[in-house]
Amino acid sequence: MTGSLDARTAVRRYATACALFWLPLGLTIAPLVLLLTERGLSVATIAGVVAVHSLTAAALELPTGGLSDVIGRRAVLAAAGACNVLALGLQAVGTSVWTITVGAALMGAGRALSSGPAEAWYVDTVQAHSGPEADLRAGLARGSATTSAALAAGTLLGGALPWLLGLGPDLGARLTAGTSGTVLPLSVPLLLGAAVEVVFVGYVLVALREPPRPSAALQSMLRGIPGTIADGLRLGGRDALVRRILLTAGAAGGALAALELLTPGRAAALTGAPDSGAVLFAGLACTGFACSAAGSHFAPLAARFAGGGERAVLLALGTSTTGLLILGATAAVAGTVSAVVAVAGYALVYVGLGAAGPNENDLLHRRVSDAGRATALSVQSLALQLVGALTGLLVGALPTGPAPWLVGGAVLLAGTLLWAGRTTAPPAAPADTAQPQPAEAGTAG
Repeated sequence: MTGSLDARTAVRRYATACALFWLPLGLTIAPLVLLLTERGLSVATIAGVVAVHSLTAAALELPTGGLSDVIGRRAVLAAAGACNVLALGLQAVGTSVWTITVGAALMGAGRALSSGPAEAWYVDTVQAHSGPEADLRAGLARGSATTSAALAAGTLLGGALPWLLGLGPDLGARLTAGTSGTVLPLSVPLLLGAAVEVVFVGYVLVALREPPRPSAALQSMLRGIPGTIADGLRLGGRDALVRRILLTAGAAGGALAALELLTPGRAAALTGAPDSGAVLFAGLACTGFACSAAGSHFAPLAARFAGGGERAVLLALGTSTTGLLILGATAAVAGTVSAVVAVAGYALVYVGLGAAGPNENDLLHRRVSDAGRATALSVQSLALQLVGALTGLLVGALPTGPAPWLVGGAVLLAGTLLWAGRTTAPPAAPADTAQPQPAEAGTAG
């Protein structure tokens, strides 16, 4: 039963699940585009493959969140891992556009399936053990920090493995022998990622225990998903704090889209060559994940320093906005000093976003019930992806220089200003919370 797990055990298992899920995705960051290029795909085709991933994830966000709330967290997380195993395998050895595209669609499905159930399982478990007023922020911060650390480690390992294999011709020959060119050194990080995802599936099924859902036919369970999705969407309409959190997620998505689109080209311009620029970008990406992990780790401290979760979000987003505006201000200035200042701005963006996330989600979980928790997280993820996509289109249409960076900064500034001078009174506990405490009603949050 979920209630038999204490908070410390729940945090440890939640963080382990985060690490096992995100490490394989980190392994793909450095080699994937190079691998697809090696397979003969043009830049335009690769962009289409990425679009398939994003559109699949966006289309499935709400249905999969509702599925998790209806049938359980563990089954949906295991399905996410299974999708990623297939996706990484297809992209590692696939030689046709269609095979690689199917892999991208499966990866998008895995991303949608994973956005919420692990965190929802952690919150369900802690509140079942300690009640609705249990401290959530520290565990959410640890999960976020672990995710960023796993992505950073995966980025470094995924970039180093193909290079190391290239230094050993005999090893490379043994690796590719008898595969008709379907396995390249660049494929190895993806295959390693698939193996880690298999471990993730096993861990989820064994470690993330939860109480059995009410017995019902699958058809009747699935009929409850549209209503759960509608409840999640209505929550953002009727609750000002939840609406602010969702809009802030969209602003963060716009900022990240600007960074991901503009940083590789700026790195190549700085080094003078695409190859060396790619190496620099890999280092920057790893640094960004490390800064995000540090920000997440100190999220509870930020809340204590600022005097509450909402003020901590304002402080953290203000830090990120400052960093992005610094990147815009230095975009038209050459020289070592400008480059150093730009790197500092890049770090500030990720430190701030890392610190904001756990504080936002701590506030969110205190406004939603167990029955709609994963759906609310999926709505949050959907807002991030949609605003990120729109911002990316606008940024991509602008000429090089400060303007594209400032667009991302303006979007994030708008999200930051939502928290200026605002303190939302906590609502009464939801009627369907698992363990209501009438004496505490109206004081949660």
